[in-house]
Amino acid sequence: MDKKQQTRKILKELKKEYKKTGPFIEWSTPLELLVGTILSAQCTDERVNAVTQKLFKKYTTAGDYAKASINTLEKEVYSTGFYKNKAKALKESGQIMVDHFDGEVPDTLEGLLKLRGVSIKTAYLVLSKVYGKNVGLAVDTHVFRLSKRIGLSDAKTPEKMSKELSEIVDKKNYLLWNEYLITHGRAVCGRKPKCDTCVINELCKKNI
Repeated sequence: MDKKQQTRKILKELKKEYKKTGPFIEWSTPLELLVGTILSAQCTDERVNAVTQKLFKKYTTAGDYAKASINTLEKEVYSTGFYKNKAKALKESGQIMVDHFDGEVPDTLEGLLKLRGVSIKTAYLVLSKVYGKNVGLAVDTHVFRLSKRIGLSDAKTPEKMSKELSEIVDKKNYLLWNEYLITHGRAVCGRKPKCDTCVINELCKKNI
């Protein structure tokens, strides 16, 4: 079995195991997803969702973030960690969207990467979830750990792993691979994996 066949079988088993993936960042507009993803750096999605419940009611446009008081923003996102950097990223990204993208979230990789606080992972997620564009496979800590543990990649960086996984995961499944591995990583395959109860046990090299 080659690696492409392996990834298909893994997804098939994970789909049977988990009727629902997540929880992930809650959003209803492209801007909300962008903001939530920026805030999620080194923070749990649950904490981000708790913060954005109030934030999204107050700030509904890119212009709102651009005009916001930096001190107020810092207080509002404080509990997500790295609050100074994140507040600055939200304010500056809001201004960039107002100045260069008619106040809208960019729909290209190049455009998204011009925003402050937007990593390649964030850009891939926004393009996939909002615009249905499977430009690349987003690799977070769970995807990085599990893909290496399973034996699909020995890349040293998320960026390099993303390129390697993009060649063995079907393009239409980029987002599914991200979401199912995150879900499985949280439930079963953490730092101390529960291999005895793992549904993909026989498909894994167990590089622990």
